[in-house]
Amino acid sequence: MKIVTIHTEKIQNIFEELKSNLGGKITFDLDEHKLEVNNSFAKGSIIGASFNDNISYVQFDMTFSADVRLDILNVMSSPVYFAYCSKGNLSHSFGLNGEERKFKTFQTAIVTSKDKQDNVLFFEKDIKTKFTFIIVGTQVDENNLHSLNQKVKETFFENNTVQDFFYVGSYNLKIAEKIEQLNAITQTGVVRNLLKEGILRIILAMEIQQHTDDLNASKDTNCLTLKEMEEIKELSEFIKSCPEEAFTIKSLSKKSGLSPNKLQEGFKLIHNRTVNDYITHVRVLKAEVLMRTSDLNISEIVYCIGFTSRSYFSKIFKEKFNCSPKEYKFNLNPMAITA
Repeated sequence: MKIVTIHTEKIQNIFEELKSNLGGKITFDLDEHKLEVNNSFAKGSIIGASFNDNISYVQFDMTFSADVRLDILNVMSSPVYFAYCSKGNLSHSFGLNGEERKFKTFQTAIVTSKDKQDNVLFFEKDIKTKFTFIIVGTQVDENNLHSLNQKVKETFFENNTVQDFFYVGSYNLKIAEKIEQLNAITQTGVVRNLLKEGILRIILAMEIQQHTDDLNASKDTNCLTLKEMEEIKELSEFIKSCPEEAFTIKSLSKKSGLSPNKLQEGFKLIHNRTVNDYITHVRVLKAEVLMRTSDLNISEIVYCIGFTSRSYFSKIFKEKFNCSPKEYKFNLNPMAITA
């Protein structure tokens, strides 16, 4: 088993230690660090950055050729880690002798430990693992009672006394969607930094809300299995990849192997929409992209994304963007022909 030890004070230190243990090359974009590794032991990337309010994040997308133990040492503080597993699974223990607990694909985990108590993560060899850590409180901030660090500790610990705490949430694909948005950001510099910080704060809020909802809900609230969640996720990606297809509930049910009722349940749980509403939503978003990036006129766009009625398209487009397609395209390019 490969042992990797990192400290939590500064993102820069984390990446220097990861590079020392895993190899690879570090690149920078403003305050964001990225380690890319491609050798006989490890393949993939690790990205991380620090933001205001004492928030940092580290995102792993890695495959190891041997089992890996990652020791996170709390030297100066006891931060709270909000984790989400997008692919594969992870195990955690407090110290080497602590109980080993696992969280799986699409699950959240909230973890913190007493002062100078290590957090230990275990990666299984030959399994692609993608997870995101949002770290709150890498520095002691006891004098600022209104800091995010203090507010988070008040939420989870009585009298603000940090103790060993491990919570695994129920399956949540809405967070997976937000993480995909995070990873889809193409801007650079300060714009990238601001966009990432905004999405990370939303993800943090969603993880805290997940904890609250799980405490208040019955065990049967989410009746979908992990396999069914994965099928819904794949089906959502399929619809986004070709929204012009003439989808029906019957054809989607056959493709996924899920009953129509399970399909509707899954889409309402993940997207807060029915299957047909989700298809319409994806088509409208695709239309907006085509308006910005192609020379197609509105009529051509309507039919190439699967709509059969221009008037219906105009109606739902205006509901989403507060203007007609013609007005939207004109504002993009006043000289454009929008027939």
